[in-house]
Amino acid sequence: MALNLEAVGRRIGPFTRAYDWKDLALYALGVGAGFGELDYCYEKRLRVIPTFGAAMTFEVVWHLASLSNLNAAGVVHGEHEMVFHHPIPPQGALVTEGAIAHCYDKGREKGALVVTEFETRDAGGRRLFGTRATLFARLDGGYGGEDALRQAQRIPDRAADCEVGAVPAEDQPLVYRLSGDTFPLHVDPDFARAAGFERPIMHGLCTLGFACRALVSRRCPGAPENVRRIGCRFTRPLYPGTAIRTLIWSAGEGRALWRVVKDSDGGVVIDNGIFEHGAPART
Repeated sequence: MALNLEAVGRRIGPFTRAYDWKDLALYALGVGAGFGELDYCYEKRLRVIPTFGAAMTFEVVWHLASLSNLNAAGVVHGEHEMVFHHPIPPQGALVTEGAIAHCYDKGREKGALVVTEFETRDAGGRRLFGTRATLFARLDGGYGGEDALRQAQRIPDRAADCEVGAVPAEDQPLVYRLSGDTFPLHVDPDFARAAGFERPIMHGLCTLGFACRALVSRRCPGAPENVRRIGCRFTRPLYPGTAIRTLIWSAGEGRALWRVVKDSDGGVVIDNGIFEHGAPART
């Protein structure tokens, strides 16, 4: 089946998802937090990891993907960017509406890109964050559409200014998926093998959560509510239990560039990362 190009621009939603401190704590555990970062896990003084919003709204991406008629057996996450207007409250509801913004044809051998864009507000209508999520549909290319422009590389050709190591657990995806992304690629060995992988792989957004924690710890420690923007490109699959490092380059006041690499061989797992932070809006 070919991609449904008539789905481009069709808006869907609103989708509403309520949450409380247990959802925040479960997400934090799913992206590697623990006793060393108790403010992410303990309801007495809870702070929100900004990428929590990605997990809570990922069902919107799949609803949009279903409109595009892509082949789910060949789908991996390509890129993700979030721009924050106000901090996510420690409890409440996220109300999300969005649309497919573009479909790009990389060719029959390379696949297609399905680009989604959506906006999330709280129950009172205040804008919290906007998201641009790109799915790489490996089995859907060659339909004759235009290709996307190649993005320039952001990362400097020098050693990182700092780095943060982590080791996702062997069963990390089993915890992370409880926050909302239940795609079988991350849990079902048979599905993973049919998709071309040795075994279930990490969710890209789970690895992004590890990176977000690392970036906050170095760039705005103790103040995740100050994150204004985080974005990246997912470049290689990562198997659970693989040690990683988040490499961070300063790019001026309130701005950093970053990537995630495997500790064993330096292979890049997430690339072209951008991170911006500053005092949150109060209106």
